[in-house]
Amino acid sequence: MTTDPMHADAYEHGPEHSPEHSPEHGPEYEIYDLVGVGIGPFNLSLAALADGTPGLRTLFLDAKPAFSWHPGLLMEGTVLQVPFLADLVTMADPTSSWSYLNYLREHDRMFPFFFSERFHIPRREYDHYCRWVAEHLPSCRFDARVTEVEWDERHEAFAVTHRSADGTVSRVRARQIVLGVGTNPVVPEPLRPLLTPAHAGRVLHSADYRTHRARLAGLDDVTVVGAGQSGAEVALDLLRHQDGSGAGGPYVRWLARTPAFAPMEYSKIGLEHFTPDYIRYFRALPEERREELVRAQWQLYKGVSEETLAEIHDELYERTIGGTEPRAALHPGVVLVAVEPERADADADTDIGTRTGTRTGTGEGGGYLLTCRHTEQDALFEVRTSAIVAATGYAATRPAFLDTMAKLVDWDEQGRYRIDGDYRVALDASVSGALYVQNAELHTHGVGAPDLTLGAWRAATILNAVAGRTVLRVPERAAWTTFGAPGERVPEAGAPVVWP
Repeated sequence: MTTDPMHADAYEHGPEHSPEHSPEHGPEYEIYDLVGVGIGPFNLSLAALADGTPGLRTLFLDAKPAFSWHPGLLMEGTVLQVPFLADLVTMADPTSSWSYLNYLREHDRMFPFFFSERFHIPRREYDHYCRWVAEHLPSCRFDARVTEVEWDERHEAFAVTHRSADGTVSRVRARQIVLGVGTNPVVPEPLRPLLTPAHAGRVLHSADYRTHRARLAGLDDVTVVGAGQSGAEVALDLLRHQDGSGAGGPYVRWLARTPAFAPMEYSKIGLEHFTPDYIRYFRALPEERREELVRAQWQLYKGVSEETLAEIHDELYERTIGGTEPRAALHPGVVLVAVEPERADADADTDIGTRTGTRTGTGEGGGYLLTCRHTEQDALFEVRTSAIVAATGYAATRPAFLDTMAKLVDWDEQGRYRIDGDYRVALDASVSGALYVQNAELHTHGVGAPDLTLGAWRAATILNAVAGRTVLRVPERAAWTTFGAPGERVPEAGAPVVWP
């Protein structure tokens, strides 16, 4: 990318070499108390809660032309897995004008919502609600791709460079930064070589499902990999494209690494893992124990809603009336070992392991031979399919724009942020500014990191730290569960704890 000629000198040499664009003159060098990078639900929550805070100047930047939230999965009928009260602000400030209830009022939907008796709202409406907030908050600026963040020691501020789609380069300074850049799709290693234009629309992550939905529905056979909510929703949507005649719509195969297609933990006491109380407990544990817990607690944040599992079961029941064989297969406890593209003229009648006697047509452009391993039986098997949708989740990664100041970050042994209780990243002592992160702290704060339930609470915690005062009161205790040993610890090894 080329630098905008109008700003070339300032971009290359810094504001001190460009008097006409000095901090006192050029708007590209305005200074803010807080600059947020990325405008997803979490940073949007912080922007909404910070709106109107006296003495606090904020700016939030995002590369997209407008707000959008998982557009590839905004299918009709899908709902949030958290109640509507887990909007951008309510759990921290229910009086905010940026609440979901106020959104309903502004759009004349209060009565329809009341009569619908919904607690879990449509995902498409949540996206529209967030877009409404983003469009009305003056602190949110889109078409602003951040390309560099560096520590400006002379001005004791972060220098943030961003670029618009037309190539215009601008720069602002920030006393504090919050990263809300989201997470990136994770794809199993055997599929990564196939993420090329030659396989577009036939090998993809579920993040792009809606874009290729019509094409996938027209294929003979589609394999979905991943047992979480996204995988379940993709499998259900593909099943609904079957016409029940045994011919229309794709054969749907659902593979999962987990030992079962299990429902997400949603009991009232179980949900207390998504409270500040559990975060404080989790943070105090040794790192190795935290790693073990995150792996063991997959059902807390990677399970499927009971409603979606029930809908899949109902679809399969409907299609087997009269003894008809289901045009679907569900395989838990399976790991994808290898994937091999096949020619378009490959034998379409070859037995494909668990499925026989049915049409296996590879569809347009050839198909794929999948080698899989059943983990409990330690048995290998093969299947052929026309397309593969990897509903294999997301992970936090270090954004490239931080490379310029990477040496100033105190990374842990695995190259991850060290994060304190206020979501502040540990930096070199020479940096007087603060860097915060949202949804990059699974390893330090536990399973609540990606959950919308804690979004407003975390944003309020960061806002208080940024402002250096209590802007919004956050609860000291939110759970009835006591995480950890109760009372005072008895020094003798193996002795019982003393209850209060």
